[in-house]
Amino acid sequence: MVIVDKEFGEVLVRKNALSSGIKFSVSTSGRLQMSVPKYTNNFLAKRFLNANRELIREKLPVKDPATQRARDAKKKILTKKAKEYLPYRLEYFAKRYGYQYSRVRFSHASTRWGSCSSNRTISLNIGLMQVPKPLQDYVLLHELAHLNHMDHSPAFWAEVKSHDPHYKDHRRRLKAFSPGV
Repeated sequence: MVIVDKEFGEVLVRKNALSSGIKFSVSTSGRLQMSVPKYTNNFLAKRFLNANRELIREKLPVKDPATQRARDAKKKILTKKAKEYLPYRLEYFAKRYGYQYSRVRFSHASTRWGSCSSNRTISLNIGLMQVPKPLQDYVLLHELAHLNHMDHSPAFWAEVKSHDPHYKDHRRRLKAFSPGV
């Protein structure tokens, strides 16, 4: 559920069956979020928000709603670009080097460029669209290598190196960027 507030913008309301009270926090996107008991209705959530407005201003670093909207627009554009480009590039490398994965999904995690699950799903961060192509390729090759090695063992790194001889430089350069959008 989302409450639109004049001061805080969109407030994310998460219902939690285990929650006994209402708690406020800031999401990774900078939005105010509320965790409420499962049966809390919209009216009570709004009332609690209004009653605690002063405390929220004091204690939580909530971002300006205009900043949230700009971030949402950027996320939408990056998602579209990522879905148009990354699956084809991943498929190119998979065919070239003989990998088989089950599917690709997209995320906007704030700490990871990609991941590979044991069910052979490769997740790619839409933030990859903001880094140079050689660094994108490094991440794609890194995740494909995880299909054969679900760890960062010497064998894993040898496989990455066989496809990207400059992987150490790419890995180092990638650290200058943030995966968060």
